[in-house]
Amino acid sequence: MPVPWFLLSLALGRSPMVLSLERLVGPQDTARCSPGLSCHLWDGDVLCLPGSIVSAPGPVLVPTRLQTELVLRCYQETDCDLCVRVAIHLAVHGHWEEPKGEEKFGGAADPELEESRNAFLQAQVVLSFQAYPTARCVLLEVQVPAALVQPGQSVGSVVFDCFEAALGAEVRIWSYTQPRYQKELNLTQHLPDCKGLEVRDSIQSCWALPWLNVSADGDDVHLVLDVSEDQRFGLSLYWNQVQGPTKPWWHRNLTGPQTITLNHTDLFPCLCIQFLFQVWPLEPDSVRTSICPFREDPRAHRNLWRAARLQLLPPRGWRLDAPCSLPAEATLCWQAPGGGPCQSLVPPLPPANVTVNKALELPLLNVHPNLCVQVSSWEKLQLQECLWVDSLGPLKDDMLLVETRDPHNNRSLCALEPSGCTPLLSRASTRAARLGEQLLQDLQSGQCLQLWDDDLRALWACPMDKYVHQRWALVWLACLLFVAVLFLLFLFRKDQVKGWLRLLKEDIRAGRKSATRGRAALLLYSAEDSGFERLVSALASALCQLPLRVAVDLWSRRELSAQGPLAWFHAQRRQTLQEGGVVVLLFSPGAVVLCREWLQDGASTPAPQGPHDAFAASLSCVLPDFLQGRAPGRYVGAYFDGLLHSDAVPALFRSVPVFSLPSQLPGFLGTLQEPGDPRPGLLRERARLVSQALQPALDQLLKAPGDPGDPEDGTRDGT
Repeated sequence: MPVPWFLLSLALGRSPMVLSLERLVGPQDTARCSPGLSCHLWDGDVLCLPGSIVSAPGPVLVPTRLQTELVLRCYQETDCDLCVRVAIHLAVHGHWEEPKGEEKFGGAADPELEESRNAFLQAQVVLSFQAYPTARCVLLEVQVPAALVQPGQSVGSVVFDCFEAALGAEVRIWSYTQPRYQKELNLTQHLPDCKGLEVRDSIQSCWALPWLNVSADGDDVHLVLDVSEDQRFGLSLYWNQVQGPTKPWWHRNLTGPQTITLNHTDLFPCLCIQFLFQVWPLEPDSVRTSICPFREDPRAHRNLWRAARLQLLPPRGWRLDAPCSLPAEATLCWQAPGGGPCQSLVPPLPPANVTVNKALELPLLNVHPNLCVQVSSWEKLQLQECLWVDSLGPLKDDMLLVETRDPHNNRSLCALEPSGCTPLLSRASTRAARLGEQLLQDLQSGQCLQLWDDDLRALWACPMDKYVHQRWALVWLACLLFVAVLFLLFLFRKDQVKGWLRLLKEDIRAGRKSATRGRAALLLYSAEDSGFERLVSALASALCQLPLRVAVDLWSRRELSAQGPLAWFHAQRRQTLQEGGVVVLLFSPGAVVLCREWLQDGASTPAPQGPHDAFAASLSCVLPDFLQGRAPGRYVGAYFDGLLHSDAVPALFRSVPVFSLPSQLPGFLGTLQEPGDPRPGLLRERARLVSQALQPALDQLLKAPGDPGDPEDGTRDGT
């Protein structure tokens, strides 16, 4: 079922007011003036040729305002037409020439000046009227005594009767003088219809008005005309344009009820319907009435923008083609390479309404491929076209400088960047700020291209190619410097580098997947003090560089606090042994004391020495393994040179290998490696690298005052 949009009579208007109009008798056009003016209407119409604006030679009369009024032009009592009365308000434009020299001080007045002031100011005022399908221009001669007026003063008005127009039509009126001293005045008005006028008995076109029903059915739009069977009329569809003449699109002579089908893509806001009826065949005295039902239709506005085309014309022109006038604004913008939005430039295009179907000139001194024209409507970008598309090549990596001048000719410069306009010589961390001095020198030396200029602003495009080349040169220089530093480092530490390279080579030959996937090792120690913890940390870090996966409570303090030392050790011990790993007991004076206390007290568990002392918590699990003979192959013992003598290690723990570090590192590392791991030569190299990492921490601990290896404690070698 068709969906009705609206049901209206052909002459249905928007205004609910009912107007009673003045009647003019006869077909003759007339003109009348306000007191003090004299006027004359030329016979017949004249050509509408505004011409160019010229300078006024002195005071002249110019139109300043237009007013309209609807009247009826009647040929008989019941035979009238709608007519538009136009009032033109006039004022004086320009000044008298002032006397020079002694005349300013009471000298004799110039006779020619006195004669001109006693003469009349005269003007030829043109009125242009357009309402589809007619266009008229009339000429009015107006004069006023020069002595009675002052520059800028309003002198009165001239009233013209009248321009005939159709009911419901859109009319446009212009006024200017010949010659033209200023921009023409213009006025657009939508005329009411029969329902808005108290004229049903006077205008014959209101007697038998057809009813128009506009409905939509899918992609089709139906114009349903409900008229009497014998009613003859002409139906025209046309585009009613503000700029330029109206464009007829479709016309038929019809009789009786009709249904006209249009596709929804044919709808435009300026698509209007005009009916001509009264006699058949059509004669010049046929009455006309018009309606434009799609002005507010969203689909019509979408179709209008789809049909619009923006063209850039060489060398500096542009043109917007569209079936209807567009409520849009055009601006220039700067499109930088690499994407991103086109940045609007306030100059040089003012934010004015766009004139469609007319070639316009870009007020530029020079063109540039990065300059684009944008057309927007209601702050929404609709169209954009760049100058580089056809002739100027690809976008350039140029910097656009905006120069601003004050009335005292003081200049300020900023560079247009995505973040905004950055002042040159500023401390901002942008490319323009870093190259501010160079860009200023380029501008002063004439290397920048001036795109636009006026009294207050200017635009300059400065090439950046040379700075891009310099930047890449610096990158290459930095790379070469880095390679040179690596080479010098290799020369100074070639032995250590060669060692690591050999390790890597052997690992590859042995088919290692990754050093981080080696045998698991759990380190247990008693937390003596911060110095001993640093020594243990150095050992663990060095072992991680080998194909070993090391676990130590130093690196798991958060889990240790959350689970408790005993639970954390049980979990780590079980996982290590299940994966075929090894538990490393690091003996220190404190650890030896804890072991002896546990052995003397039997099954009682010594109290933990601290919140993170996993060694004390682990004795309840470790010692039973040794007592029951399950320790060999699963445990390894070690102590540090200078901190503990080999005899100090309890005899129970000597059932497994016990090594002194770093003096016995090769044997220690060989025990930790899985069977079939590196050859003896490689093992010695690894031991040397671990020893280099371990020795500084051990030396620092031994030199510390009051360290646990003090001779008084009887724990040094030889005690």
